[in-house]
Amino acid sequence: MPDLMETRDQAAAEASIAELVKQLSEQTSRLARQEIELAKAELAVKGKRAGLGAGMFGGAGIFGFYAVGALTATGILALATAIAAWLAALIVTVVLGAIAAGLALQGKTKLQQATPPVPEQATESVKEDVQWAKTQAQRARQ
Repeated sequence: MPDLMETRDQAAAEASIAELVKQLSEQTSRLARQEIELAKAELAVKGKRAGLGAGMFGGAGIFGFYAVGALTATGILALATAIAAWLAALIVTVVLGAIAAGLALQGKTKLQQATPPVPEQATESVKEDVQWAKTQAQRARQ
């Protein structure tokens, strides 16, 4: 009879271990789902805040654009007190055009430096890693 008792106790222990594993699996799944829901809610709140911030930056850009226009008009009017208004406008236009051309050339240079848009260092590093792995695999075969 002691063997039968030990077998029953062992079966009960195995059943309880199986039940514990089942509970662990269920709780882990539930926890993962809850964490995902929490992350979604947090991202939604942050997304709304980011949207508002981006809208405010857009508004600031528009008002900044108008401020530059007003400053340009102010420069033309100030210069027009000394020379003819058409000449003042022409001078300000040429100055702004020169600034735009300089910025365009610098932008073109920066874009050329950024192309092609391939992470060259990372690509080389991956190639080296692949070569190293091939070498290690060949050594392991020998």
